[in-house]
Amino acid sequence: MQAGVGVATVDRVINERGSVRVQTRMRVAQAIKELEEQERFSGTKGRKLIVDVIVEAPRRFADEIRDALEAELPALQPALLRPRLNLQETMTTQEVVAALRAIAQRGSHGVLLKARDVPDIADAIGELKRGGIPVVTVFTDLPLSGRIAYAGLDNRVAGATAAYLLGRWLGAQSGKVLITMSDERFRGEEEREISFRRALRSGYPQLELIDASGGHGLDAPTEKLVSHALDSHESILAVYSMGGGNRAILRALEAQGTTPACYIGHDLDRDNFELLREGRIHALLYHDLRQDMRAACQHIMCFHKMLPESALTPSSSVVVVTPENIPEHVVARFRR
Repeated sequence: MQAGVGVATVDRVINERGSVRVQTRMRVAQAIKELEEQERFSGTKGRKLIVDVIVEAPRRFADEIRDALEAELPALQPALLRPRLNLQETMTTQEVVAALRAIAQRGSHGVLLKARDVPDIADAIGELKRGGIPVVTVFTDLPLSGRIAYAGLDNRVAGATAAYLLGRWLGAQSGKVLITMSDERFRGEEEREISFRRALRSGYPQLELIDASGGHGLDAPTEKLVSHALDSHESILAVYSMGGGNRAILRALEAQGTTPACYIGHDLDRDNFELLREGRIHALLYHDLRQDMRAACQHIMCFHKMLPESALTPSSSVVVVTPENIPEHVVARFRR
């Protein structure tokens, strides 16, 4: 018996007859709840879910997202998730909206979305919600859109962490700090930037920020923007790269004869792994993409009553990675 008591006792509890101790009543109630949960999920094993994945990101990061998702798929029990991928380096708002509306027409069990936080995309997410198709935002959020959950790192914590590291690294030195975002309409990067500015202004007012954002994390436009920003300034003391394109940023700095004393970036793709090993990037703010993609998929499964909320995996935490503590699985992967 699930509760460890006899049938007669269970009968008295259910029908509220006779005298039963409070602890026994609680034990029986918990057992009933557990059995109901088991019944609820017992028929879901092997059910196939079609999940659409729409990501606007540079190829190097989109590849990391795809690989993380594919690595998690075999372990996402009891469902069989089948992703339909739409990964592009740049997408206009109209293209994202069109993709979401196409999903609404053909049907889907859910959408994982990395897109800019703009009203038209938020409205399209609302249309999916009204049609019973859940959307989970990944790595950058659209909190007012009707999405059911966000999976990814806490970007405000990431920005504050970058400011702390950079400030402690530079000490009392004064000078200019270059910051870059791929696109401020990606809410995640905007949150990093706001938090970084606030922390730096509070703790290290002697540091002046130079903004070279808008390159979409792509090498050519990022290098051009950074070169233009550097034309007006003699030297750069440090860099906080929020949106990628680090090889391009470093090329622009080298062309100006500048070597920053501190360079902080995000994510452990192949480029950043090599730059970190070479000592050209000094620290990366890393989060476990596999854990984030697992959490995103589990939110879809929970929506379809295939998992209880208690089984949801939390999003990953920000980890500071230096050349001395690169995760072993990352080293093994990029040494292949």
